[in-house]
Amino acid sequence: MTDIEYLNHAEAALASLERNCDSLNDSTDADIDNQRTGGMVTMTFTNKSQIIINLQKPLQEIWLAAKAGGFHYKFDTKTQTWRDTKQATELFADVSRYASEQSGTTIAFSF
Repeated sequence: MTDIEYLNHAEAALASLERNCDSLNDSTDADIDNQRTGGMVTMTFTNKSQIIINLQKPLQEIWLAAKAGGFHYKFDTKTQTWRDTKQATELFADVSRYASEQSGTTIAFSF
């Protein structure tokens, strides 16, 4: 994948995460404070725990940091999804799981 293709896919993922946070805040009691700074999105929950998602351009990865640990995702061109480099789980499914765990509310993110 070229650097431009990586950036297009990665930026689309971050923008989708931001839109999901805004939509969840409007339609649920999730109350996620999300902030975007460059290639990083920080989600802060009412209990002050955070999930941080940032781009790792040299490696063409997206990194996710949550209470559960740190995870690295590469873009799978066949499925058009971001997949964990160790367990092959999907980024948005993982964000949903970790956000639900940290917030104490069922939260579903989708691309």
